[in-house]
Amino acid sequence: MSLQCGPAGLRLLGQWKRTWPLICSARAIVDMSYSNHFVDFQGSSIPTYMKKLVVTQLSPDFRKAVTLMPNVPVPVPGDGELLVRNRYIGINASDINFSSGRYDSSVKPPFDIGFEGIGEVVALGLSASKNFTVGQPVAYVKNGCFAEYITVPADIAIPVPLVKPELLTLLISGTTAYISLKEFGYLSEGKKVLVTAAAGGTGQFAVQLAKNAKCYVIGTCSSEEKAGFLKSIGCDLPINYRSESVASVIKAKIPEGIDVVYESIGGKMFDIAVNSLATKGHLIIIGFISGYQTSSGIMPVKAGALPAALLRKSASVHGFFLPHYMSEYKEALLALVKLYQNGKLVCEVDHGEQSPEGRFTGLESVFRAVDYMYTGKNIGKIVVELPHLVNSKL
Repeated sequence: MSLQCGPAGLRLLGQWKRTWPLICSARAIVDMSYSNHFVDFQGSSIPTYMKKLVVTQLSPDFRKAVTLMPNVPVPVPGDGELLVRNRYIGINASDINFSSGRYDSSVKPPFDIGFEGIGEVVALGLSASKNFTVGQPVAYVKNGCFAEYITVPADIAIPVPLVKPELLTLLISGTTAYISLKEFGYLSEGKKVLVTAAAGGTGQFAVQLAKNAKCYVIGTCSSEEKAGFLKSIGCDLPINYRSESVASVIKAKIPEGIDVVYESIGGKMFDIAVNSLATKGHLIIIGFISGYQTSSGIMPVKAGALPAALLRKSASVHGFFLPHYMSEYKEALLALVKLYQNGKLVCEVDHGEQSPEGRFTGLESVFRAVDYMYTGKNIGKIVVELPHLVNSKL
C-alpha cells in the first residue's frame, strides 16, 4: 500500500509530534541561507550534491519510468523544515502506480518518487529548531524519499527513539492494516479472517491484529518458508497457493465461510475471496497488486456476478485508501508502536538478503528491490538501506 499524504493529513501529523521522546541533544543549525552553512551532527560537511530517483517518463515498468540522478543539489531547508539524511526507505507495491501517473493524471515528469523514510536531522530552519535538534532521529511520510537527503516540514516529521527499519514498517503498512480493520473489519473473538499476501509488508500486521482480537486467521502465501513465518506470528491456517487450492482448503476447513477478508492481490484471488465470504461477511480491498504491472492497472474479475454474490449473503466490499483516513493516523501509529515496544507485534523487515544480488543497499538497489517485490518472494516489509561515509552515532 502506497500513500500520498495531503495537506490535511500532514497538518494532523504535526499535532502529535510531541508525544514522541526527543532523546538527542545537539546544537541546532538555524542559518540555512547558503549550503556552506550545512554541518551535520558529527561535524562533517554535508555534501553539495546527492543522488535521488526521479520519474522521467510515465510507465508501470519501474526501470523504464525512473532514472537515478547522480548529481542533484542537496536541498536547503526552509524556516519550518528539517533536512533529513535518509538511512532507510520503504518499498511499496504501488510505487509503480505512482511512476505510471495513476494517482494523479495531471502530474507530468519529471517528479520525485518514494513515500516513506527514516533517518537523522542534519540541518534545520529557525522555527523548526524549537522542537527538533540536529542529530535527532525522525520518520516521515512524504513523497520524494528515494533520495539521500530530503527536506521534511517539521510539522509532519515524527520523532522516533531510534533509527530502526522496524519502525519504518509501521508508517504505511502497519497503519493501513490497523485502520482498515478497525473501520471495516468489525473484529471480535472467534471470527474467521482471511488475509491474502499474508506474509507481505502489510499482511503481516493484518494477521497479528486479527489474532490480537482472538480471531481465527487464514493466510495465503507462495512458499513453505512463508507459511512457516505465518505460523510463527500466530496464523492458524497458512495456505500455500502454489501447492494448494485456496478455494478448496477454505471450503473444506471453513465451510461456514469467511467473516472478514483483508485483500491486496485482486484478479482471481479477489474472486475466490468473494465466493468464500460468509453471510454478512466483509471484504476489505487495500490493493490489487496483480494488476499494477499491467498497462491498464487492472486484472479482470467477475464483476458482473458481484452484486448477486453480495446480495445473497448480505455481504459487503469496502475499498480502503490510507490518505482518506488521516484523522485516525495518530491513534493507529501510537497503538502499533506500543504493541511493538511491548513485544506484542513483530515488524518483519526484508533487506533482500535472499535476492539474487544480495542486500538492498544504496539508491541503485531500489530498482532491484521493486523487482524483488513483484517476484513475491519477500517476507515482511522490503526496506532499502542508504549507507553514508559518516556513520551514525545512533
